[in-house]
Amino acid sequence: MNDQVRYWKPYVSPLDPCPPIRVKSFSTPPQLFIPFQPPNLPQFTPFEALKYGTLWPALYSPYGGPKQFRQEEGET
Repeated sequence: MNDQVRYWKPYVSPLDPCPPIRVKSFSTPPQLFIPFQPPNLPQFTPFEALKYGTLWPALYSPYGGPKQFRQEEGET
């Protein structure tokens, strides 16, 4: 489970004609949890840094889109 993904349950109105989405998800960027660059932060190799788009593993945030979030919840 990715701890950067948050879930919430919106209000579902009984008068809404659309089918409800009972659980919604959103992704939070990892830089919200690191206020400054700590000393001796682990680094990717140069090849991995180019592959992941960041030098530091703590700032890597994979984006799989909403479909991946639903699969983690156990939905299809």
